[in-house]
Amino acid sequence: MEPDVFYILGNKVRRDLLSHLTCTECYFSLLSSRVTVSSTAVAKHLKIMEREGILQSYEKEERFIGPTKKYYRISIAKSYVLTLTPDMFWYKGFDLDGAELKDFQVNLSSLKEDPQGLSEMLSEFLKANRELEKILEAFRAVEAYRNKLIKMIKEEYLKSIGDMTQLAILHYLLLNGEATIEELSDRLNLKEREVREKIEEMSRFIPVKMINDGRVLLDEAKIIEGGNNGEENPGKGE
Repeated sequence: MEPDVFYILGNKVRRDLLSHLTCTECYFSLLSSRVTVSSTAVAKHLKIMEREGILQSYEKEERFIGPTKKYYRISIAKSYVLTLTPDMFWYKGFDLDGAELKDFQVNLSSLKEDPQGLSEMLSEFLKANRELEKILEAFRAVEAYRNKLIKMIKEEYLKSIGDMTQLAILHYLLLNGEATIEELSDRLNLKEREVREKIEEMSRFIPVKMINDGRVLLDEAKIIEGGNNGEENPGKGE
């Protein structure tokens, strides 16, 4: 059955748990430490998401001596598009597996801005549906590509640099564009001073800027231009 993703996402704790799980595999106690509710509540939310088919749990032996721990991972790869207006409620889910990265031709100029009469309005709506399908297929392809890239980035960062906290900051910035020190402090359960230290460390490898008002963002121009070429970057911030 299709998971009730809007029910799952309607709860902030579940959204936070999913966000942490996209950064790294997590065992129960680690997840519990990342959210501001009791471990009993965390267990309940995880059970709900397992029941809906969003998560899978599995046991994993630790590298060193210690008990086997129960881990969780997200078990779907989908994107969802939603439209909610006074006249439309519509949503659609897309499997990202098998999406092909290619060019898509969309012809919006052929749509009439002010159709006249019911027959013409119906015709234009159906033509708009066809163009929307092309856009959604392009969206599916780009999301599949982004998903592939972020998985590769995580693996490469851990292999070459190995700092999970830095990776969590980078992961958040890639997906959200920017963040404040306060947001990252709350998300990572670290003091703001510790977050700043981690960002300074990360700036040796990734062009990142700390703006004076407490915002943190990636230096997109430098990254796209190949600013650090995989070498340490002095990145002093602003």
